[in-house]
Amino acid sequence: MLTYKCLYCAELRYSSHDLIHDSQKSLSQHIFTPNIKSSLFSGEGPVLTAYSLQPKPKACTSMAVLQHYRIHGIRPKILSMSPSSDTETKGLMSTDLAVFGGKAIRLLRLHFDVSGAQHPRLEILGPLVELQDWALDVRWLCEDTQPILCVAVAHNAALLLDMNTGSALAQRSCLEGCLLYSALLVVHKCWDDTILVGGTVFNQLVLWKPGGKQSEHKGPVERRLLGHTGVIFSIFYLQEKGWLASASDDRSVRVWAVGALGGPGGSCGHLNPTCLQVLFGHQARVFSVRLSTRRVFSAGEDGACLVWDLAGGGTVVRTLKGHRAGGIRALAVTKKRVATGGADGGVRLWQVEENEDEETLEAEKITDLEFSGDGAPKVVCLLEDEDDDRTKWSKCKIAVCTDQGIVYQYDNGDWELLWRGTPEFQSYCVMETVAVRVKASRRRVNLCAVGSLGGALKVFSISQPQNGIFLQVGSGKIYSLIWQTGGKDLYLLASSAEGHVHRWCIDVTLNPNDDGCSLGIEVNRLPSFVLPPCAKRWLTAAVRLPSEAEGVLWVCGDRRGSLLLFQDRKTDEISEGLTPLSCLFGVHGKQGVTSVCEYDGLLYSTGRDGCVRVFRVHQAPQESLEGSRKDSLQLEVLRVQRACKGMEWLEKVLIMKPTNSEEDNDIINESESQDRTQGHGDDDKKFKMENKGREARFVIFGFHAFHFVVWDPVRQERLLVVPCGGGHRSWSVWPPHKQIWPGYGALVFIKQGTVLASEPPGELPRWSGSVTARNEGWSLREGIHGRGIGCVCRLGSVKEWEIIVTGGEDTSLTVLAVHPNSGSVKVLSIITDHISSVRTMAVLTRQESGTQSQSFSALLVSASGRAQMQCYRLYVVWDEQRLAPSCQVVQVAGHRLDEHWERRRNRHKMVKMDPETRYMSMAVLDQNQHSALVVLACSDGAVRLFSVSESKHQIDLLWETFHHQRCVLSVATCSLEDGKGNRYLLLFSAATDGQIAVWDLTQTTWLSSLGSPSASATPPTPCLIIAAHQSGVNSLAVWADTHQDGSCLWNVPLAHAAPLTSLKRLKSDLIVTASCDQRVCLWKLCSTGISCRGVLCSHVADAAGLAAWEKQVMLEDDGKRNPTSEVNCGRMESQTCLEGAKLGKTGGWGGKDQEVTDEAIRKTENLKMEEENTEIASCEKKKARVEKTGWVLVCGQGFQLLQVTNKHGDEDETN
Repeated sequence: MLTYKCLYCAELRYSSHDLIHDSQKSLSQHIFTPNIKSSLFSGEGPVLTAYSLQPKPKACTSMAVLQHYRIHGIRPKILSMSPSSDTETKGLMSTDLAVFGGKAIRLLRLHFDVSGAQHPRLEILGPLVELQDWALDVRWLCEDTQPILCVAVAHNAALLLDMNTGSALAQRSCLEGCLLYSALLVVHKCWDDTILVGGTVFNQLVLWKPGGKQSEHKGPVERRLLGHTGVIFSIFYLQEKGWLASASDDRSVRVWAVGALGGPGGSCGHLNPTCLQVLFGHQARVFSVRLSTRRVFSAGEDGACLVWDLAGGGTVVRTLKGHRAGGIRALAVTKKRVATGGADGGVRLWQVEENEDEETLEAEKITDLEFSGDGAPKVVCLLEDEDDDRTKWSKCKIAVCTDQGIVYQYDNGDWELLWRGTPEFQSYCVMETVAVRVKASRRRVNLCAVGSLGGALKVFSISQPQNGIFLQVGSGKIYSLIWQTGGKDLYLLASSAEGHVHRWCIDVTLNPNDDGCSLGIEVNRLPSFVLPPCAKRWLTAAVRLPSEAEGVLWVCGDRRGSLLLFQDRKTDEISEGLTPLSCLFGVHGKQGVTSVCEYDGLLYSTGRDGCVRVFRVHQAPQESLEGSRKDSLQLEVLRVQRACKGMEWLEKVLIMKPTNSEEDNDIINESESQDRTQGHGDDDKKFKMENKGREARFVIFGFHAFHFVVWDPVRQERLLVVPCGGGHRSWSVWPPHKQIWPGYGALVFIKQGTVLASEPPGELPRWSGSVTARNEGWSLREGIHGRGIGCVCRLGSVKEWEIIVTGGEDTSLTVLAVHPNSGSVKVLSIITDHISSVRTMAVLTRQESGTQSQSFSALLVSASGRAQMQCYRLYVVWDEQRLAPSCQVVQVAGHRLDEHWERRRNRHKMVKMDPETRYMSMAVLDQNQHSALVVLACSDGAVRLFSVSESKHQIDLLWETFHHQRCVLSVATCSLEDGKGNRYLLLFSAATDGQIAVWDLTQTTWLSSLGSPSASATPPTPCLIIAAHQSGVNSLAVWADTHQDGSCLWNVPLAHAAPLTSLKRLKSDLIVTASCDQRVCLWKLCSTGISCRGVLCSHVADAAGLAAWEKQVMLEDDGKRNPTSEVNCGRMESQTCLEGAKLGKTGGWGGKDQEVTDEAIRKTENLKMEEENTEIASCEKKKARVEKTGWVLVCGQGFQLLQVTNKHGDEDETN
């Protein structure tokens, strides 16, 4: 997760720099360069990333350019595109870039191929230039061929900077010497024509001239714009209109008519600038603003990018939302695209047309279909096109059943009567439709089933309603009708009184006696289901599961909220009902199950309890069944996924179709590609079996207050919102009867006796070939956490991917797959079960036998505020279809200290004596095959021991002790073994008083039963107290060292300039520390003391956690990595920073087609570069060599991956 400070889009195909970011050029001024691809640049910390936008957006190259500074701006040189003079880059075009942030500026050159055969490439042109003040804006001086830059700095001053020498040619301050929150330089041709617009700390905009004849004196303020009540974060100038836009802390955007700025003589525009528009629409601070001739684009802390229509009085015509919490920090705009960079580290690309029609408000989007039939509409269903599987919205038809028992069809704006029911169908009816193929034909028809209050059931074809059949379902009310397809078969289920579910297998055939035009319906009755006795005994959802081993299975949901498993079997008597094999009674609460679906071996159910439950059918263990000789089929819930807050009424889930991007294909190493081309059939079958039963990504359909909402639980955003009035109504979503969510849709519903649609029936607008690009945006980089990351843990590796889990202040756990060599980050799963910020985690990993690093499982225990623990089993495997790792999350157990308090009646009238306890740290004490013991440090001064039993699905508190009487900050465990094989367990706990308590837990009686609450004993007392620090001990690292004789204590004063927040052991003699001073230090332990082996300036603010591990990689004679030879390794000597960029084979920054050597970066970061010719010569003679590498992941306000490499030698040296 990174906070994006800058985005720049370069529309190089049609107009090279016609962007809002470049205020020197208006949108109508272009530099035409045909056949040159579009590009987007993003600044993520110190890393500059270039994205190619055509034919499909993807990252093509990246480079660390500003050391430990964060990129705040990217400025291209407007007239610098020219053929490259380098022989190696012959045939390429190039343009120069000025990248700045903090107090640093650096020049780069972008090389791109005119034909598009090669990826763009970045080249550093010179050393890093550091200033004495913060740079707020940088512009190229257009008339000079030398790299001369105009720079606006934070103390309301400007300077003319020669990038060749790094010296200031001219410098001038404003007479009003105050701090600026934002600045904008308007540069025409020379320094004398420059105008500086500054947003002061006094909530004002001031305009003054930094150049001129009297440059030796301070420049007076020429214009002053008043109106904002908060500081100003962003300023933009549109030269074509003479408009100035400003975004402020007061949640407003203001557009000013200032006239022509700059030009010959340095004009300051109108003498009395006026405010044209004051735009209020954001719910929080506005960080960025851009202008076009008709639109205003603003992005803020509320996570929304608003598109305003200036001509329409400043109304919002579009709202772009796609980032998680934290807001949008960067914005770039062209004529057709909008790029947003969020605090969650994500980059989104949106399709926006400059001349698109103004959108109306949500309430005005609803279209009345003007139903004109007899009676009031009661049930509405969407019909598919009978000629094409891919039904278009323009060809979609609608069926409506009224309270008079009449079925109407809406087609091309007209309502026509299809079927008029008998009097028994009046006043009450249920209706469902389905599209099915005619037997022995390619023709598709829509079948309609209508049930009555007296048990009568009518089934007919929409195209030929006269050829229908009548069925009788007992003598009672038909509560629900469900169509279910299974292969080539079609099933109809009707739920009637006393819990009976009647079933039929239905075939649609052509009548040979009527020239094959008329349709016939054949019915084969099946044994009925009998639901368990309960108050609300009728069926609400069902899905058919074909199984070769167990026959046909049915999973059903009822109105009582239970999930039921039935098995089809042949019976002689139809009257004999089938009873369920397994029942999860009331799992969805008392409001009922709304849907059940199956995808890739897993089942997904929704209910009105606001939860999606992921479950499966499995064989129950034999020992768990009393008196049974064989295993029995059971339903097992794997995970519970909640929707957004307040969204309790869930209707169904749709699976999002998996995609395999081109970037993923580039990451696959050559050995994997060769394995696939050679055709290993057995391995492919094994991979398919492993991928079977892996959780898919899905979206949730439901109701939130008065709105119908499509919710994405991974991106935490609404994909579709329709104000329909709530859930108590009949509705249907287009596309109908589809299991895959295409990224767009329309809702048809009944409200107050009228039939309404969220979109008028017609062709939906297409944007770049996909509606998703307009509604959701194109995700160039996935977001991770919208807020700070409190803890991080490494699970293991699959192929070349590292699997990481992060816990954030947004109360979520994110499972990530990180590819170190490419910098690619993939979100595998997001867990949102915690109710407070996640502070600590512990993991127990188990490698699957015989999988050759292609799968493993891990038991993850996480703890958060409000004394909450959660335990999960994570299964990580390699997905051959997506060519990336996949993760299945199984929820094991949860625990809260105040669970008894939540169950008390009238607790709002009582005073809760115990405060909300926060879990601060966690450590694993011991484990066996069935359970584990974990120790937690608590904010209430307690050290608590819990047992986690995966087989029993429970977490139990064994004992607690309040020895420290203060907030316990950290715990650690250590296991020792003497020469006789005796094992000793030690626990170390540290509190805010700086003392470390050592506990001997070897002789405690409960260790024999390992986690049995009945064996709990009196908490032990510390055997040793160490006064280690004068203040709190934030982190502990404990391990057994067999090489040291006796005991020794070393003290390193002022190891960091701020409190240490995390400490991890990388090896027996190497530890890594992180602090809020944004320094990551590597320390070497020896018999004489502790010595610093390297210091790295990290751009991650408020570092809160560390994860450190080592790996050993076998290199072949050509330098390629062998991914199958990874084991734990020894020493390491050099460090290289990695975050969101590609790491070259030499450990430097750059893409696959480039190697960049930047001595300034390595020198400043205390990293040295050595070339040992003797080692290289010896390695060339060998067919393979071993590369020892260590990795350190720092998390806080973002995360950064650092590489620590090892050279072959006797001494450790930090590079």
